[in-house]
Amino acid sequence: MSFNATKREWSELYTFFRLLSNGAVYAGSPQVKKREDMLYPIALIQREEHDGTRKYFIEKDDVRIVGEKIDSIFPRKAFGKAADAVLAAMKGSFEDIVLSPDGIEEFLNEVAIFDLEARTDDRTDFYVAFYHVDAPLIGFNVRSRLSAMNPLLDGGRTANLKFEQIGVKFATPTVENINALQSSNEVLERMLMIDQLGGALKYTDVVDRVFRSNLLMIDLHFPRMIAEMLRIMHLEGILKVAELTERIKEINPLKIKEELLAKHGFYEYKMKQFLLTLALGMRPAKIFTGEDSAVSGLMFLEGGGEVLCYQKADKKVFEDFLYLNSRFEKGSTNKDKYGFLERENGLYYFKLNLKIGLTKR
Repeated sequence: MSFNATKREWSELYTFFRLLSNGAVYAGSPQVKKREDMLYPIALIQREEHDGTRKYFIEKDDVRIVGEKIDSIFPRKAFGKAADAVLAAMKGSFEDIVLSPDGIEEFLNEVAIFDLEARTDDRTDFYVAFYHVDAPLIGFNVRSRLSAMNPLLDGGRTANLKFEQIGVKFATPTVENINALQSSNEVLERMLMIDQLGGALKYTDVVDRVFRSNLLMIDLHFPRMIAEMLRIMHLEGILKVAELTERIKEINPLKIKEELLAKHGFYEYKMKQFLLTLALGMRPAKIFTGEDSAVSGLMFLEGGGEVLCYQKADKKVFEDFLYLNSRFEKGSTNKDKYGFLERENGLYYFKLNLKIGLTKR
């Protein structure tokens, strides 16, 4: 009997099966290519299942599965065959919901896998021990270009930044007319209308106090930097983080001295630091202290089915990958409550929402 699952669920299962089958994974480059000289042998994968923690020991030709209610051995090539079938099903469907390929349900029953996505509280999808079963376990998230990806930062209303409307003081009917503008690009149109009527938007604060403090941990001026990037994103339509950062260097909102700007790469450094912090677990509504989280890397599934490894131990490559392959995204204005002029203590404010995800290509 067949069943349906999302491409994101299939992607995590495919990645898991492919790693078990291959018994190794290539490190990825910042350009999302495998680094031929960096192949990591995998000794063990630990994953949470419906009946508790499972350990998958990768042997020469087999995978030994050990858990509370299982101690069985299966051929590695069986996982490879299952991975091939799942990949073909995902690539052959234009829909997000994909029907299980022939034989997959029977295989899942045989290896006693009932959760396509691991159920964990620490945001990891699984843990990997490289080289030897006694090596430290490293927590990984799976991200896939074959499916919708979880954003690096999707804080909802918590991730709103607030701009004061200055310049001309608008009458209430004018404010209502601005807020009533509706289109596929309504936030931009409202910002342009404010400007056309003689107003301006000046960054004031981060709406949520925890997220404000988290951003200040990157740099005391980082909230103002990210606010300017948000404003430029809407006004100029630049989405890619690397391109936005280059634009910010030109504007230089923090008035950084030329030497720090050019020789030290101040804006690039701060943005890479922020992206890595997001990838490794910072969340807007959770107090960030700089301590390591359970997540230490990404297993990235590119469009052709190659799984690439990015981890904190290879910090520069990981940062460069995030910097070159992330973008600002636009969430729902109604759900996240931004993009409107709102009155507060006699003044009007306009909120913009910060959402960052990995690019699809």
